[in-house]
Amino acid sequence: MRSTILCLLLLLCTCVSAQTASGSRAAKTLSLSDAIQEGLANNYQIRLAQSDVAVAENNVNDALTGKLPTITLGLDPGISYSNNSNPASIVAKSSTFSYGIGPSASLSWTLFNGGRIAMNRERFETLAYQSREQLQVQVENSVADIVDAYYNAVVAEEQIAVLQRVLDLSRDRIRYQEVRAEFGQGGTFDELQARDAYLSDSTQLVGQQLQYKIAVRNLLQQMGADDLDQQITLTTELDEVTENYDRNALESRLLEANSQLSALRVSKTLADINTRLIEAEKKPTINFAAAAGYDYNLATGSQTFDFGTGAPDERSLPGIGARTLSGSVGLTVNYLLYDGGARNVRVQTAKLQEITANLNVDAVAQQLRSALASSLDQYENQREVISITRRLIENAEQNIAIAEERFKGGTINSFDYRAIQVNYINAEFQLLNALLGLKNTETEVLRLTGGIVD
Repeated sequence: MRSTILCLLLLLCTCVSAQTASGSRAAKTLSLSDAIQEGLANNYQIRLAQSDVAVAENNVNDALTGKLPTITLGLDPGISYSNNSNPASIVAKSSTFSYGIGPSASLSWTLFNGGRIAMNRERFETLAYQSREQLQVQVENSVADIVDAYYNAVVAEEQIAVLQRVLDLSRDRIRYQEVRAEFGQGGTFDELQARDAYLSDSTQLVGQQLQYKIAVRNLLQQMGADDLDQQITLTTELDEVTENYDRNALESRLLEANSQLSALRVSKTLADINTRLIEAEKKPTINFAAAAGYDYNLATGSQTFDFGTGAPDERSLPGIGARTLSGSVGLTVNYLLYDGGARNVRVQTAKLQEITANLNVDAVAQQLRSALASSLDQYENQREVISITRRLIENAEQNIAIAEERFKGGTINSFDYRAIQVNYINAEFQLLNALLGLKNTETEVLRLTGGIVD
């Protein structure tokens, strides 16, 4: 019965390995560079930011600044009816229809408004620049997320390999106990302990395979892929970072090249433009205006004349047409003399907003400098942890080799052997997590200093 169960387990693992190999052959190969390129092309947040840039750049147009004249064309057709009765007048009765049409044209052109035309142009250009900076921030954040997600998936896959090696050791241990049992040197207890270890390792492996699947799906989501269940093969390995960073140089680069700071500095410029726009309201506005009109009116109907002879004389109007041509040219000068102090309040508010924008830049710069310092501290700490963990793994590998010999020689029991196996798993996982943490820290340093998309 025990042999039958073991055969089923081995067959199941063989089938899973075959399916994995088959899936790998059909899977799409994906390097880190490929993942970044696809993410830049498909990521929805980047595409939304690109749309905002297109809108802002489209608004950089003199048509929205008030620089160009406004021309208006009008047409005023109309029909009117009049019925008058006045016995005291010579025209005792009158019944007429009037048909009129009046085309017109007008031009209005702002010649001077305190420089607000140029400032509006500057404001639109600054808004477009701000949108490009915000797009850069989104690109950097997306690239960082893709890099982190990619290496998370790589580590999850490496952890599967570690658990598979341990599972192979557990499988060998079962076979060893079966051989001992055949020769009467082993007992049921030892064999059950070996099977318990094998089943426990199998459970961990199945759970880790799920973690890998989740990590891959998260990577595909960061890339903006439509098919989140597609099979992929990761080709970029998790290498150890060995860069020695110059803290002072990195801090200078952060203050100069960080995209988040650049976007906030644009907000400072916008606040300054807004203040100047409000202050310009104190200056007069000069407008040039021209207008031309043409009116044609045709009257038909009848009129009754009474000349006091006792015999009214009714006559029909033959269709009298009246034409009127008009035109005007002029300058208009407007100056707001008093508005209850509202303009001064708006100027003061705008200046306070400028101060807020300046403080915001300084506050974020301080936060980013602190984040950079913490990342560099973590980077150095993780390098030390990796160095120690590598020595720990060397010891664990030697321990597991010696323990296997001693276990077969009967000098240690199954519990001690299992404990040494668990220590080996923990050491391997610790190294992989330290390498991942080091890579993530490197990505964060590059993002903070504006070098992640260089």
